[in-house]
Amino acid sequence: MASNVNPTVRRRRLGQELRRLRELKGMTAEEVAERLLVSQSKISRLENGRRSISQRDVRDLCGVYEVEDHRVVDSLMQMAKDSRQQGWWHSFGDIPYSVYIGLETDAASLRVYDPQVVPGLLQTRQYAEALIAGALPETAPADIEKRVQVRMRRQERISAAENPLRLWTVLDEAALRRAVGNRSLMREQLEHLVEQSQLPHVTVQVIPFEMGAHPGLNGQYAILEFPDTADSSVVYIEGVTSDLYLEKANDVQKYSVMYEHLRAQALNVEQSREFIEKAAKDYAR
Repeated sequence: MASNVNPTVRRRRLGQELRRLRELKGMTAEEVAERLLVSQSKISRLENGRRSISQRDVRDLCGVYEVEDHRVVDSLMQMAKDSRQQGWWHSFGDIPYSVYIGLETDAASLRVYDPQVVPGLLQTRQYAEALIAGALPETAPADIEKRVQVRMRRQERISAAENPLRLWTVLDEAALRRAVGNRSLMREQLEHLVEQSQLPHVTVQVIPFEMGAHPGLNGQYAILEFPDTADSSVVYIEGVTSDLYLEKANDVQKYSVMYEHLRAQALNVEQSREFIEKAAKDYAR
């Protein structure tokens, strides 16, 4: 198997297939856990792709589900093996949002709403450094640098010559007015944001303060979609101690509808670019 297999996506696909086999068998997660003498939470984590799946886990589950087709079992076993490979982000050590990075690495498109800061994929190095240092004041300089390096590496999806990530960003005006670092740094960040917004696969819209209340006031979120139709879309909500991943079709639909309302209430692309340019000039003064 090729070395560029994305282990996060492999785990998701394998988990979805194992859930499908369980449902075909008409068994609940509790019943499977009881048969294998494991916790129900382990079965749930295996099925949602949040836990590494061993070939032994696959073998045991296929036994419970009475899968007789050896080709199916062999395919699932190979997927389990692939899912235990390391992605590029593992070389940076323990990254708290590694699951998200794995999903983002394989996504075809990403829709982001951020009410407070410029999204990571569109940040300059200096802005990222100042932002991480301010948000995590007890973090050692070496760890800050590691996080910055990971963020810069993630941005390669935007600059890729082939199949770049399709990025749609809706920003609240607060993200432009919040002076992360000094005024010169913010001017450079906003000029970079304007430059990136001119790429054909990057769209940036701004919701100005004067729009008042809008559907994004509950906070930041992202919607990831994948090139393979077998991979369901995911809503990602970043947390302080843990992150939330929503994959149920109903949840994804609700957040997608909310995103459409955000896009409709935001300034259009040209108006947003002019708005950001004016904000950059304000910092220059």
